Amino acid sequence: MASKLCPKLILEGTRLTFKTEIAFALNEHPRIVGPRKYRYHSPLVSAEWCGFTNYPWGRGLINFEPGEIELAMETYRTWVRLFELLRYYSWIVDRFHLSTQAFQLHRYGVNHDFAWLEDRLLPLGFRLVLCTRSTDSFAAARAERLKVSGNPSQYDHLNQFVEEQALMRRLALQSRLPTLTLDISDNNVAAAVERIADWLEKTGGLYL
Repeated sequence: MASKLCPKLILEGTRLTFKTEIAFALNEHPRIVGPRKYRYHSPLVSAEWCGFTNYPWGRGLINFEPGEIELAMETYRTWVRLFELLRYYSWIVDRFHLSTQAFQLHRYGVNHDFAWLEDRLLPLGFRLVLCTRSTDSFAAARAERLKVSGNPSQYDHLNQFVEEQALMRRLALQSRLPTLTLDISDNNVAAAVERIADWLEKTGGLYL
């Protein structure tokens, strides 16, 4: 019997680095999840889901307030326990703990220690892809995103994204997870997915 494909990827990066587009493409790519004769719902999850508030673009696992720390940490514990229980499956996560660290550091000056989380993610084979782009490519990416965005005001301040990207680079360097830094300045999602697939193949990240 052939080995079972069960890659586990966390896509991190600031807004406009096409993380979600890459995540959807990865989740249907035969080199990542195998050939498919029909489309089905393999898991693609996100810490960006604003499930802590009953209104659009509210708070969630990344942008929680200080009084919601235990709620956020319990959510992380729940996610990692689910990953442990279903370890022989593919998991693609569109933003996770690095996004939380970056936001909480910038907004509240609090550095949440996620060493415990990475200690549990490592044996499951989780890997980190940090999506980045050059400073001068953010404007074109914003113009493209505004064609479809339901909340365009979140893209008003490009300098904020540049600063956040620098912070996320530092956080990624501190991570214990195997990490690929992926430049998406050319906006070529298909090529980015192939680079991720190449990296997974070369480093044994497709199987557990």
